[in-house]
Amino acid sequence: MDRGILEREPELARLATAAREAADGAGSVLLVFGEAGIGKSSLVRAMPDRLPGQARVLVGQCDDLATRRPLGPFRDLVGSVGAELARAVTEGGDRHRVYEALHGELAVTPHPAVLVVEDVHWADEASLDALRFLVRRMERLPALLVLTYRDDELSRGHPLRHLLGQVSRAPRVHRLPLARLSLDAVRTLSAAGRLDPAQVYEVTSGNPFFVAEVLASGGTGGVPPTVVDAVLARLRGLEPAVVDALEQLAVVPSAVERPLVDALLKGGVTVLAAAEQRGLLAVSPDRVAFRHELIRRAVADSVPTARRIDLDRNVLAALVARPGSDAARIVHHAAQAGDQDAIARYGPDAARDAAGAGAHREAAAQLRLVLQQRHRYPPPDLADLLERHAVESYTIADSAAAVTAQREAVALRRSLGDTFALGADLRWLSRIHWWAGDADEAQEAAREAVAVLEHAGDDRLLALAVSNIAQLRMLSDRYPEAVEHAERAIVLAQKTQDAAILSHALNNMGTARWRGGDPGGRRQLEESLEVALDAGEVEHACRAYANLIWTLLDHLQYAEADRFLPPAMDLADRAEHLGFLTYLHVELAIRRLAAADWDEAERHAEFGIHDFLPARCPALTVLARVRTRCGRPGADELLTEAQEIAVRTRELQRTGPVAAALAEAAWLRGDHAAVVEAVAPVYAQARHLAGVPYGAELGYWLTKAGHPVPADDSGHPYALQSRGQWRRAAALWHTAGCPYEYAAALAESPEPADKLTALARLDALGAEPLARLVRTELRGLGVPRIPRGPLAATRGNPAGLTERQLQVIRLLAEGLTNSEIAARLVVSVRTVDNHVRAVLDKLGAPTRRHAAARAAELGLLTEGET
Repeated sequence: MDRGILEREPELARLATAAREAADGAGSVLLVFGEAGIGKSSLVRAMPDRLPGQARVLVGQCDDLATRRPLGPFRDLVGSVGAELARAVTEGGDRHRVYEALHGELAVTPHPAVLVVEDVHWADEASLDALRFLVRRMERLPALLVLTYRDDELSRGHPLRHLLGQVSRAPRVHRLPLARLSLDAVRTLSAAGRLDPAQVYEVTSGNPFFVAEVLASGGTGGVPPTVVDAVLARLRGLEPAVVDALEQLAVVPSAVERPLVDALLKGGVTVLAAAEQRGLLAVSPDRVAFRHELIRRAVADSVPTARRIDLDRNVLAALVARPGSDAARIVHHAAQAGDQDAIARYGPDAARDAAGAGAHREAAAQLRLVLQQRHRYPPPDLADLLERHAVESYTIADSAAAVTAQREAVALRRSLGDTFALGADLRWLSRIHWWAGDADEAQEAAREAVAVLEHAGDDRLLALAVSNIAQLRMLSDRYPEAVEHAERAIVLAQKTQDAAILSHALNNMGTARWRGGDPGGRRQLEESLEVALDAGEVEHACRAYANLIWTLLDHLQYAEADRFLPPAMDLADRAEHLGFLTYLHVELAIRRLAAADWDEAERHAEFGIHDFLPARCPALTVLARVRTRCGRPGADELLTEAQEIAVRTRELQRTGPVAAALAEAAWLRGDHAAVVEAVAPVYAQARHLAGVPYGAELGYWLTKAGHPVPADDSGHPYALQSRGQWRRAAALWHTAGCPYEYAAALAESPEPADKLTALARLDALGAEPLARLVRTELRGLGVPRIPRGPLAATRGNPAGLTERQLQVIRLLAEGLTNSEIAARLVVSVRTVDNHVRAVLDKLGAPTRRHAAARAAELGLLTEGET
């Protein structure tokens, strides 16, 4: 066996099997992950020998640039793929063209394609979007998609987590977590040297790269104290010209293409021969790369700053001199070299390339860098750059940066006297303020936008500004005003024949009418959807879907909501409209909460906690209500943040659910004063709005806390409960498909038999807090035999894991993959995926290894200790 891939036979066998299945048309995604140096790239290099004959292996690399190259790993494929894909990724402006070209490349038969994207934790946003596109289609392709990444570098908000979440739901996915080498393997590798294998193992903990570096530098018999020392020890004895060449290449965070090598090194690749012989570099006719990223970093970090600046200047000059050089690479080295002129010159192009490729995070980063040189641009150009930065920041949900940039753009437009641009920018500023949760600022910018454009002579811009006001009025529950502005916007949109604005205005009018108590508004909202779909206006179609579904959920029309959710999510997913896809996931979380499907409610709510505030607020509320109802800790902290967001929005659709969640939590812990404090101010606003249900629920909680409220004669179940009609309410909850609310209503019966029925339902749902209160009431009624309820595993372990989750963590700690755990427990892989996510969350662990360690600390890995 190749000594470099000791103890990797099971992983290579899995790779080979997946590739054979792909050759038969059953493609899949394969995840190879572990810490830096664990051998991911070594596994990839060993892979071709295990693949079916004539399989095509395509390898792209993500680089650790300060700002990533848009579509970087796919640009690496140019020269080994067809002309269409090469042109698509090189030009980069049409991401759907890139997606289709990638799909076409992998669909070629009869030979299976194995596409490897290495170090996906460094992937740019456009590449992650392209991978999302592929992941959804891999099972129908004769191809294998292999993604390698460092799982110990993934923070909770890391962009890769969204992709991994999608991969977990793919029908065919394989996970290859790479373990460290055993002491026996280290002994095998150390056999030819003079180092003590036990000492090598102690220093390296079995990390394959660390082991290799320590052994390679251990000619004196002493073990280097760090891996960096081991790497630098291998440079000793090399000619100064070779070391200089290595240092020059080390400042380039990627493989260095041959023309750039020739431009940077006076002697060309010849000077690198000694370094190649020592295993520091991999040299091929078309490129040079360090054998491992950790070697490159060790060399680069050893270079004094003054010399490193000079080395980056060399790379910058070489790139600028080469036609067609990637602007992102130029800006990276310009920033490292401190060349502000080059940043100002090439930064806007780098940002434009990134935005065109859909890499909005990278575009925003480039524009942040450019705007540090704002004094170099005339006011009109600076205003354009600020607008671009605001839009890119808005797109990536960096609300604070978007607001700051757009405010500056508005100030510049005022000074320039450009009426049309000022009106358009004010409308954008209003939208961005709303996105950031600042209702008052959004309203003020909206009013000024209309005032500026009222007599400017551009009906289209005016229509959009008026419709924007209608939207804000609708969101703030000022329904008659919303309808008035929407009617005007519809007339203007029809006059300009703009389908997007027409859909936007119809949406505002329909939602305002429906939520204002006029059921006819639903038809206008559905018309808004039809107009958008017919015109191919995906964003407006998604917004129409979102408002339809939200209002149906508010009215307990869950079956109707279920009809709209799948096509809505499919549209947002296919169009890669991640903002609306996130929002729809949160709506699905609300739907699953109603069904008391706690795990699924949490899973979908988690999509919303990393994004813009209007989605984060309801996502936090759902997560808090699940924890409250299941008796798990952490609800208070979630609701505190949700309330802060809701108050700033001044929108009842945010403040109402948060107040209800606060009331429920307070009532379950017996704090009636806190119920009144949380609910009373919001109820005063909600009780006057007939078309939204928040008044009924909030009035119910006030009644429960002994606070009198005016009679609510509506037929809402909560209104019925407020009037003491618990049986009718329970029947309505049962019909709607809300088992928790059904049990809660039934528990309000004075009859022990009804309470016992409610208790059985609550125990089945795992709703321990309310079940505890019902048991107390039954004891007060003198009921002699009260069921003890399930001896939940959650009572016996500090992490609050369920019995199934305890089984999962124990198997996970044994090193089993999700598919192996699924086979052991006789459940689906997707179910195990959900349990693993829940376990990581409850244990506060970023990776599986951390979760196993934490579970061991808590004593959860041994049967009987819970």
